[in-house]
Amino acid sequence: MRQVESLSHTRWECKYHIVFIPKFRRKVLFGQIRNELGDVFHRLAKQKESLIEEGHIMADHVHMMISIPPKYAVSQVVGFIKGKSAIHIARTYLRRKRNYVGHHFWARGYFVSTVGRDEQVIREYIRHQEAEDCRIDQLQLM
Repeated sequence: MRQVESLSHTRWECKYHIVFIPKFRRKVLFGQIRNELGDVFHRLAKQKESLIEEGHIMADHVHMMISIPPKYAVSQVVGFIKGKSAIHIARTYLRRKRNYVGHHFWARGYFVSTVGRDEQVIREYIRHQEAEDCRIDQLQLM
């Protein structure tokens, strides 16, 4: 059974496959930086009420499956994660006290794909929903 989240008036399951790369696809994600970035990504996602369910950091790109509430745009969450993690990298590994204009760690843009339910399952659910609603109404009359 899939985990369905809820907000005050919404039930949701919004999962996305995200891939992004360092600027010029440099192979810089290794060693200590690789070990630490996983925790940084998880903390940043949590700040946007999101959850990284799966993730893998390669030497030249990052893959993650992230669950994002519908009140946030995917671009907003990914931009937040990339921006704040770049600041963390600059301060921790490049010994910068402040951000310098024109120096970017991550390349612009990212790949995103929805991780949805099986189309056939949705079709069956829609086809049988009316019958299920009638069954529930009958139970309430008793």
